[in-house]
Amino acid sequence: MIGAIMGDMIGAPYEFDRSPKTKEFPLFGAGSMFTDDSVMTVAVAEALMDSLGKSDEEIREAVTASMRKWGRRYPDAGYGGMFSRWLCARRPEPYGSFGNGSAMRVSAAGWLFGTLEETRHAARLTAEVTHNHPEGIKGAEATASAIFLARTGSSKEEIRAYLRKAFDYALLRTCDEIRPEYRHVETCQETVPEAVTAFLEGVDFEDVIRTAVSLGGDCDTLTCIAGGMAEAFYGVPARLVSICRGRLPEEMLTVLDRFQEKTGGHA
Repeated sequence: MIGAIMGDMIGAPYEFDRSPKTKEFPLFGAGSMFTDDSVMTVAVAEALMDSLGKSDEEIREAVTASMRKWGRRYPDAGYGGMFSRWLCARRPEPYGSFGNGSAMRVSAAGWLFGTLEETRHAARLTAEVTHNHPEGIKGAEATASAIFLARTGSSKEEIRAYLRKAFDYALLRTCDEIRPEYRHVETCQETVPEAVTAFLEGVDFEDVIRTAVSLGGDCDTLTCIAGGMAEAFYGVPARLVSICRGRLPEEMLTVLDRFQEKTGGHA
């Protein structure tokens, strides 16, 4: 999960089509701070840990409560309009979104379960409390599936093949083909495949992050998604973990540390 949070931080200064469109840029700068992607990643991780082994309805309730709690703690983290209204609603209901928020927050699901089927099921539950459109659910399931497969030893070609077959993502374009015309878009359909492609083309964790940022678009979210996958496949260099942790508040670090214990050393 630290890889997703790091991707969010590093991509944040380049959101809204401010990407340098190159892999040559300062990895951490003054503007490399966590956004709503990290807040909701922590919220979902906490909810899934709290609700392990419980019913689907209890898991949905835990996810809803945790996201609303953390969202209210960090009200200025950069949430979308519909999600902001959901955070404050007296009776929060899913609103049919296919935005990429369902995929950006789901990385914990890729680590906490023992089978791909359980992983996909948990990812679906985390998505459908808000993003209950089929594409919103699909984006969350695909992201969590890629993380599960990466951490359990699948090759990149096996991950590509599974995502193409299970989710009908073409994954035919290279990053060089995506980069020139790619612009800010906040849908799962036009963020998750691009994040997957950045992960597939990267040669190590840092290169995946740099590749994702170089594509542009909704840069913090795209890099958050790619970073979660890259962590599962490569791990994260200790020096980068240290920098990232230094930019997080103590209450988030507490959840990260608990998650690390739960997953056997992976945060």
